[in-house]
Amino acid sequence: QVQLVESGGGLVQAGGSLTLSCAASRSIFSINYMGWYRQAPGSQRELVADIAPGGSVKSYADFVKGRFTISRDLTKNTMYLQMSSLKPEDTAVYYCNTRPAFYTWGQGTQVTVSS
Repeated sequence: QVQLVESGGGLVQAGGSLTLSCAASRSIFSINYMGWYRQAPGSQRELVADIAPGGSVKSYADFVKGRFTISRDLTKNTMYLQMSSLKPEDTAVYYCNTRPAFYTWGQGTQVTVSS
């Protein structure tokens, strides 16, 4: 079983930036579509961004397009989500997984954006 560990969250003011990391216990990024998801309190988990196995094709949800960037480092078995121009509505727990989600969800990393 693959373990996914998210990190990098925190408290930031609106307009600020954060970079999240997703470390995998095995090399999975080059063979799977991977995604960043988020879940706000009282809401369903939603897909934020994804990246194709080749690494060059990326897609973003409309609500983060132009503000978030997904990337990965195969040598480190790590995927990233660079977030800028953060808004209070970006407050959520952020998770990584394949797309569609296949592995057990990690604990996620909390992102809180204050206004």
